Amino acid sequence: MKTIKNVLVIALIVLLSSCGSRNVKFPVSSVVPAATIYATKKIGDQKNFTLEINTKNMASADRLDPPGNNYSIWIVSKEYGLKNVGQLNVDNAEKATFKTVTPFNFDEVFITVEKQGNLEYPEGIEIARTKL
Repeated sequence: MKTIKNVLVIALIVLLSSCGSRNVKFPVSSVVPAATIYATKKIGDQKNFTLEINTKNMASADRLDPPGNNYSIWIVSKEYGLKNVGQLNVDNAEKATFKTVTPFNFDEVFITVEKQGNLEYPEGIEIARTKL
């Protein structure tokens, strides 16, 4: 009987911890195929959403064809549409991380290479996109 209780408690903990966080891997990019990109979405205490992006082997934006000045991070929200939430700073780094908090609940994330930051709509080439 104790074993069944322990299994149920462990299953409940795993279930509850998975509800507040979602971690997905972006598909392989044709623009930066060596890059490995992960996104994590977490719901905070005050109903804010944290987005964290971790990359490995991502080329600097100025080394792409056509070159850009930065990687812009975009979210897609059902209620508020498309939002630019910041730039991923990559300098031919083995690893790069981006983290932001937003009040917008989003279900999709994508990355573009852009000539300038703080755009309202993407103008550059899309690097990768995933659903959360």
